[in-house]
Amino acid sequence: MKPSGVQHEVIWLQSEAPLKPKAGQCCNGCGVCCAASPCPVSRLFLWQWRGSCRALEWHAQARQYRCGMLLRPAHYLSVLPVFLEPILRYWVRRSIAADVACDSTVEVDADISA
Repeated sequence: MKPSGVQHEVIWLQSEAPLKPKAGQCCNGCGVCCAASPCPVSRLFLWQWRGSCRALEWHAQARQYRCGMLLRPAHYLSVLPVFLEPILRYWVRRSIAADVACDSTVEVDADISA
């Protein structure tokens, strides 16, 4: 029997991505939080309210997911003046607490054999 209020949804991530840390542990670039739902930055600037964030970028060499709005905001916001990029990056880093700690309460079942 499924507990009431529990949602199950499938998110697709690279198999080389690190496993999701527990909430409160150091962020490791697993991508689960952004693949599960868009953050406030995505909602505000990309007008995305559900689904995997379209600014979620896979970086194969590092084997980590990264926020495209943090790394290259002008790619996602074509009207952003170049001189505002550093300011937006700073604001995004603070808003999503990038590389600080996992704040996602999403529970992951990595069993893909089903």
